[in-house]
Order: sequence, then structure tokens, then C-alpha cells
Amino acid sequence: GFPYKLKHPINIFLISFLSSNLDEMPLMMSEEGFENDESDYQTLPRARVNQRQRGLGWFLCGGWKVLCGSCCDCLAHVFRRKKELKARTVWLGCPEKCEEKYPKNGIKNQKYNIFTFVPGVLYQQFKFFLNLYFLVVACSQFVPSLKIGYLYTYWAPLGFVLAVTVVREAVDEVRRFQRDKEMNSQLYSKLTVRGKIQVKTNNVTDMIIPKAFLSFFFFFFFSGSCFIRTDQLDGETDWKLKVAVSCTQRLPAVGDLFSISAYVYAQRPQLDIHSFEGNFTREDTDPQIHESLSIENTLWASTVVASGTVIGVVIYTGKETRSVLNTSYAKNKVGLLDLELNRLTKALFLAQVVLSVVMVALQGFVGPWFRNLFRFIVLFSYIIPISLRVNLDMGKSAYGWMIMKDENIPGTVVRTSTIPEELGRLVYLLTDKTGTLTQNEMIFKRLHLGTVSYGTDTMDEIQNHIIQSYALVSHVHGRAATSLGLTPSRKTQTSGPKVRKSVSSRIHEAVKAIALCHNVTPVYESHTAVNGEAESAEADQDFSDDNRTYQASSPDEVALVRWTESVGLTLVNRDLTSLQLKTPSGQILSFHILQIFPFTSESKRMGIIVREESTGNITFYMKGADVAMASIVQYNDWLEEECGNMAREGLRTLVVAKKSLSEEQYQDFENRYNQAKLSIHDRALKVAAVLESLEREMELLCLTGVEDQLQTDVRPTLELLRNAGIKIWMLTGDKLETATCIAKSSHLVSRNQDIHVFKSVSNRGEAHLELNAFRRKHDCALVISGDSLEVCLRYYEHEFVELACQCPAVVCCRCSPTQKAQIVTLLQQHTANRTCAIGDGGNDVSMIQAAHCGIGIEGKEGKQASLAADFSITQFKHIGRLLMVHGRNSYKRSAALGQFVMHRGMIISTMQAVFSSIFFFASVPLYQGFLMVGYATIYTMFPVFSLVLDQDVKPDMALLYPELYKDLTKGRSLSFKTFLIWVLISIYQGGILMYGALLLFESEFVHVVAISFTALILTELLMVALTIRTWHWLMVVAEFFSLGCYLASLAFLNEYFDLSFITTWPFLWKVSAITLVSCLPLYIIKYLKRKFSPPSYSKLSS
Repeated sequence: GFPYKLKHPINIFLISFLSSNLDEMPLMMSEEGFENDESDYQTLPRARVNQRQRGLGWFLCGGWKVLCGSCCDCLAHVFRRKKELKARTVWLGCPEKCEEKYPKNGIKNQKYNIFTFVPGVLYQQFKFFLNLYFLVVACSQFVPSLKIGYLYTYWAPLGFVLAVTVVREAVDEVRRFQRDKEMNSQLYSKLTVRGKIQVKTNNVTDMIIPKAFLSFFFFFFFSGSCFIRTDQLDGETDWKLKVAVSCTQRLPAVGDLFSISAYVYAQRPQLDIHSFEGNFTREDTDPQIHESLSIENTLWASTVVASGTVIGVVIYTGKETRSVLNTSYAKNKVGLLDLELNRLTKALFLAQVVLSVVMVALQGFVGPWFRNLFRFIVLFSYIIPISLRVNLDMGKSAYGWMIMKDENIPGTVVRTSTIPEELGRLVYLLTDKTGTLTQNEMIFKRLHLGTVSYGTDTMDEIQNHIIQSYALVSHVHGRAATSLGLTPSRKTQTSGPKVRKSVSSRIHEAVKAIALCHNVTPVYESHTAVNGEAESAEADQDFSDDNRTYQASSPDEVALVRWTESVGLTLVNRDLTSLQLKTPSGQILSFHILQIFPFTSESKRMGIIVREESTGNITFYMKGADVAMASIVQYNDWLEEECGNMAREGLRTLVVAKKSLSEEQYQDFENRYNQAKLSIHDRALKVAAVLESLEREMELLCLTGVEDQLQTDVRPTLELLRNAGIKIWMLTGDKLETATCIAKSSHLVSRNQDIHVFKSVSNRGEAHLELNAFRRKHDCALVISGDSLEVCLRYYEHEFVELACQCPAVVCCRCSPTQKAQIVTLLQQHTANRTCAIGDGGNDVSMIQAAHCGIGIEGKEGKQASLAADFSITQFKHIGRLLMVHGRNSYKRSAALGQFVMHRGMIISTMQAVFSSIFFFASVPLYQGFLMVGYATIYTMFPVFSLVLDQDVKPDMALLYPELYKDLTKGRSLSFKTFLIWVLISIYQGGILMYGALLLFESEFVHVVAISFTALILTELLMVALTIRTWHWLMVVAEFFSLGCYLASLAFLNEYFDLSFITTWPFLWKVSAITLVSCLPLYIIKYLKRKFSPPSYSKLSS
């Protein structure tokens, strides 16, 4: 089984943990993964290049949409004023003392309600020019004087398109409703004076018992703490330790929670999931008890209780919970191909209006010419095919299905089915480093003590030193620590042993510090009894080394603790207040944890204060990044240099230091620290100031180096992408040296390229000088830090982006999540090229959502990036096939399909124009009723759609010659040039078919219809065959099936055709002759073109 989630959006604050296993109650939450809302994301000022004046042109080209949208927003704002979020005081189990009204505790993920569904869906459809145009044409048929042919020829296709959309939306909406209902109808265990009751919903002040679930692991059960998993909230897969309020822990029974008078003061609901400020006050004691509350006393909604039993009081509900506040709705992404086709349909509309005006002009504007003009517009409405959207949408679904079914890239998921063609048009790939290019699996590689450095091959020396020093400790018993501390300064011995003793004691101190200064918890798997229940008796637990695993918030920490275990000092147990280490001889050392200062991205360090139980010595240990620790440790001449050396080897470095404290020093610190923690205003600043007083002149113990291994096949994949003309930018939060090193080792920067490291700049002048220095370099990769980037963008945005875009590769280090998204937006604004972002952690979500195409990797950091992305893959190497093969095919196929569907409309409109102009410009339709509907559907639909199976190059070829991808980015498969070629083909064929039929018809008009329509169907089928580059058996089936359908339907079309004429020889030879004249020249031109000017891919496929 799996642990349960916190049900509904509730954020609860922990009152108590019970070691007794209370009866079980499920804990849930909305299953939609919540993304981090980048509320602080400010879009950069646009480049000076792109600034446009707003005038009449702007209004006509879409400005009216913007204005209408803003008016609607204003109205909505007036009618729906937002309630201000305030801080709150929550009394334990006393709802009557609650003055405020808080939101109902339920989940609502639906887009529409029963009244807004139909208008909402229709708006989404008719905001596209294509659909709106068809609606106007179809409505015009209700006006008798404009009516042309049968109503169903216009309403049937439109109705079909709308029905498909409405049904799809309705199904999605019903599913959302059912999911919400299922979530909202689950029961809670609520604590009342009379005991536990099951309730469907809860309110602020309720005391509830979220589900406790003993999963595969067993913890030494310590009353007062539990573990939770937060992967649905922040994308991190590690377990987090949560702590209860100490004063409620001392209550004898659960029922006593109702007999005390206590309240919680909590800050107003806000976005930040990593911080919480509040106070717990108990009034019925003398003096009153005040305790400060922080993030470690809370369980947010969407988290999972992984171990332990919890009783909590509800503080935030419904839409005030952190997870709901942080839900950011990703923008709807529209592919470049769709935008290009939309432009072409507008051009076609213009052509249609011009053609209608010409027809009316040739009539001489006689009579009610305005009505005739509208009739002509309706007659030529087939120029713009309604089936274009349907065909393309079905094509996109087919490409998505092909991607997911590809055995070479297993586990790939298409989450946004509207943009598969984007994969074939990418110019910039922005990638994260940790977990994307590297595996996020850490291996301890190096320990440096200042005078001596140990690598993987000399770890056994450290082991020997540790065994010796602890043998000495156990020999001297009580005076262990003091005698060891004094080793170097004993009475003078010969220099050899003295140095060895000194190094030995330093190794001992360093390893002990690494084994103590962390947030790692050892976890032991429980033995499962016969009935499948986990036995909780501690006597049956197996504490052997092979049964132990470690849980921590970062893989670096686990690597360090695993290493201390390998050299003989093992972490065997840890709870809130104590920590036990096992020495090589099997002796257990116990330490009392007095304070712990967790790692934050601002401080870049973590610390712990422990008291050794055997000696009573208090020590403050601290480890952190070199930038943070350099000013804290005592003066030394080697730290900076060695950090640089390790970073150049691609290692992640941590500096470890310690400080011994006397009892008085510690008591003074504790009083000031507790006072700072209780303050309501500027709590974080006051706590940091108190801590800073302790972080001075610390003794530097050692420097550690941990390696993050590269993902499989990263080098060949990056090589492939570079050869395909894709520019790769690496955006990482890591150190400059480490990032540079990974860029070299992963071949992001090729061997023969120089690297220009952009110096740290802080003002306009420095940025100007540095940009000039960079301008003189040619063909070199750029490495820049987040701070310098910020300065450059503030003063020289356009110049910087212009220079950076010329680089073959760019590495941005020390980047925040918002900066990553900012860089993506910058590239989109300054270059007209398509961008793709790829990442694996919650910190990459904003970048993935900002890019034209977002790819998420299911990594060690959880699934958050993969859920927010448009495409989800399991390994970085799969991106090569995704772009080169599937991206290429999707773009080429959609371009061919789109243009062919347009050709199908233009050819029939040309025939109509020729027909009208010969018959005295009469606005009479050439083909009526079912012929028109059948032409667009059953007779030509399958062969045309079978173009989605076409491919110009075999997948292996596309991967072998990635240079072919460069052609796609120029967008030559669908441009005004190719479109004009299709227009000319349509005019030529339409003219031949119509004139041919009129020349060859003998006596009756009905024969013209029969000859021209049959020739038209045959021409279309032959044109599909001409367009296809690689035949698939389904294409052949589609061709013959369509021809069969047409021949079979002739029997029923007697109102349009003269059946006795159709079965005669003259009919057959006339149709064959016309078809031959319309298609043969095109086949000859295609053959000559392939012979004398073949495309690049044909050279490979021959």
C-alpha cells in the first residue's frame, strides 16, 4: 500500500503525535500536482526593437480583442471583489470563539458551471477566425435571398466540428466533477469531547487525525515527531521530519486537549510553502506558556503522512491553503504552424472577397449587386475548408499516439497534444543541470584537510586512522575526548609520530563532524508478519547494516553519511533530541541534539549544536557552501584555492567547521535565540542576527568533494543536438566552477572551443566594459552568473541578448527559478525562434511553462516538472529521437496535410468561378447537396488524412544525419512560396477540369456535372499519390476504399447523375482524358525537379 494524502485542501498545525496506533482514517488531497506559482515573476521590459505604436492598424489586427478582454476583466473585478486575507487566532476545538468566516473546505477544479458551460465552450471555439467565418456563412443561409443549395451542406460540417468539441469538453468537465466529488465526500476522523466521529467536511478550529500509515519502513517510534512526504507540493521526493508542540506532548490523554484553554496565532495565508510564522499560547497555566511555531510544526495540504500518528488543528481551508494558492494555470500554448495556417486562411479570405467583387464587377454592378456579392462570397466559401481544423487536430492526436507507442523512447508521455509540430522547429534548448544532464546520484570522492588530501584510492588510510583513534578512546575510557584533543600538544616526541598523531586527530575530528552535522535519519525496514501487518515490537527489529537505509532532504547529505559509514563511523539512530553513532569496535556514542539550524538557499549552510553524553562537551558544527563559509571560518590560505581545484574536477564542495562552547556561552545563546523566535515582526532577521553572533572564528576542519554522475548517453545526445543546429543553454543554480566543469565533461562545449567567463559585474560601467571585452571574442562559449546577468539585462538587455545568441553554447550559473523563466521569455522576445526548456525539478516548472515547448524528466526530484511539461520523458537521451524523428515527421506531415486540405477547397472554388463566368456570372452552385458534403468527407477524407503516415527520411537516417533538422527551422515546408505553388496547381487543375467538361459535354447540363465531378474525385486521389513520399499499406487501402465508396454511391446519386450515361464508353474516355491532362504535367514536373534539383534528404534516401 501507499501512504495517504492530506485530504481536501486543509493546512493543519500539529498538536500532538501519538505512538499508539489510532484507528485509521484516509488522508487525501486534490490529485492535480500543484505547480509553484511564480508570483514574483516580472516580465522584463521588451526590447526597444519590438516597440510598436498603437494605431488603427493595431486595433484592426487584434487590438479589439485586447480591449474587449480588458473590459470584461474590469466588469468581473467589480462584481467579484477579492476578500482580503488576514492573520488569524484559532482556539483549539472552540468554533464559537471564531469571529471570522473562513472558506468552505472543498476542492473545485472545474472550468465551468451548468450555466457557463455552453457559452464558455462556444467562445473558445469562435475566437478562431476560421470557425467564426463558418458560423457567419452558415447563418446567412437562413436569409431566403442569400440561400444557396441545402442548409445541411453548411450546417452539417460546422455542427460536426462543434459536437466533437462540446462532447470532449463535457467529458473532461464530468471527470473533473467526479474527481472533486470523490475527494470532497471522503470522511475525516474528527476529535470531539465525546470521542472520535467521522465527518465529511471540517472547519477551521476542528481537531482532526490525518491518516497514520506504517509503510515499508519502520521508525524507532519517538513520540513527538512524524515523517511526511511533500512530492505533490514541491516536487521533492525525500521525507521531511515534522515536530509537535512540546507542551501538548506532556498531556496524559488525548481527551485532555479539550480541557485546556489554548490558541494558535497564525500569519495570513500566503504563497511561500517553505516558511510559516505563528505562536502557540496556553492560557490556563501560571505563567502562560508561549511557544513559537515554524514550518516544522505544520502539515500543508497535499502532503502525505508517511509514518507516525498525528492530531492537528485546522488552520487554513479551501482556497486559502498553500497548495491552492500556489496553483498556477499554465498558458494555452499555440504552435507556430497553427499561427502560419491562420495567416494563410486570412489571405484566402481576402482572395475570396476579391474574387466575389470581380464577379460582381464583370456583371456590371446591375440590380441588387450587394446581395449578389454576398451570394458569391457564400458560393466561394469552400476556398477556406472547414475540415482543416478537424484534420489537423486528428493529425496531432495521431502524432501523440505514435510518440507514446515508440519502443525506442519508452515511458514518454504527451501531455499537450496541440503542439507536436513545435518539436520540429526548435532553435534554442534551455536545460537544467542537476538531475537532467547529471543523475543526481552523489558519490563521495575527496576529503581535504589543508595539508593533506584523500581520494577514492586512499580511503583505507582514513579507515585505519579512525580504527586507531577509537581504539585509543575506548582504552582511555572516560578521558577519551580530552586526551585525543591534546594529542598534538603532548610532550615533544620525534617529528614522525607527532605529524601522524596530528593528522590522525584531524581526520578523527573531521569524520566525526561529517557524521554529526546533517539532517539524515537512518530507517530500518520492518519484518512483515504472516498476516501482512507490520510488527511494531522493537525486539523483532533488524538493526544490521544491510537493513539500513538513509532518508534526507538532499542526496549530498546521504552521500556524506554513507561515506562515514564506509570508514567506520556509522549513524545508527536519530530522533528529535538525540543521535547515536557506532564506532568501528561496536561501541555506541550518544549525543544530545540541543539546536538544529536547517539549510536554506539564502544562508547556503546548516548547523547543529550537540552535547556529547559521555563528556558533557558542547560543540557547534556547521557545514555549507564555500562562499557562505569563507567569512565564518578562521583565516587560512588554502580553502579558496582548493575549492576551485575541486570544482574544476566537477565536484560539489562543502566546507565543514566547528566551535566548542562552554555551558554559559550556550545558555546565553539559547535565551536570545528563543526570544527572537517568539517575535511576530521581522522574526527571520532577528533569528539570523542571533545566529550570526555564534558564527564567528570557527575552526576549519575539512573540505569535502562529492561527484554528481552524468546521465547515460548525455555526450552523444548533446553532440547530436549541436549538429542539428540547436543552440544549448544550461541554466543551473550550481557554482560557476562546477557548472563550467559539467559543461566541458558533457561536451556541451566542444573540445576545440574557448570559454569566456563573464566577470562578476555590479554596475553599469563594469557591465559596459565586460560586454565590450566579450564582443571581441569569436566562437566561444559564454559562462555568466545570475547576478551579473541581472545587471546586464537591466542596462544592456538588447546588446547582451544579441551577443549571447551568437554563442554556440551559454552557461548561466547561480540562477533562480524566476531567472530561468526570464531568460526563456527574453529569447522569445528578441529572436523569432522557437525555444524548448527541459528540466526535472519543481524549480524548473516556471521555465518549462514559459517556453514554447516544455519537456519534463521524471527524475529523483519527483514528478513535478514532468506533470507541468508538454512532453514527459524518462531519460535525457530520449530527446534526440523525440526531436529528430518525431518532431521532423509531425511538422512535415502537418504542413503537407494543411496545404492539401486547402488545395481541396481551392480547386472546387476555381471550378465554381469558371462555371459562373461562363454562365453569365450567375451566382448558382455547380454541385449541390450531398455531392459537396461527400466531396469533403467520404470521397477524399481517408486518402488525405493518410498523409499523417508519410515520411521523407527513415528514422535511422534522421538520427544519423542530424544536419537535416536545420532545414526545418527555416520553415520551408509551409511558407507563402509553397502556398502559392499550391494555389497555381489548384487554378490550373480547376480550370482544366471545368473547361474540359464543358468542351466535351454534348447535350445536357447533367453530363457536365457527372464528368467534372468524377474527374475531380480521381484528380484528388491521384494528387494524394503524387504528394506521398513513402508509401504505407494503409495509404493504399485508403485510396482504394475511397474510390470504392464513390463507385458504390453512384447507384444512389440518380438525382444528380444520369446513370444510363455513366455506364457508357464516351463517359469513361472523357473522364480519363480530362484527368490525364490535369495530373500528367504535374507528375512530369515532379520527376524533372527530383532529377535536376533534388532536396537534401532525397540524396540520403536513394
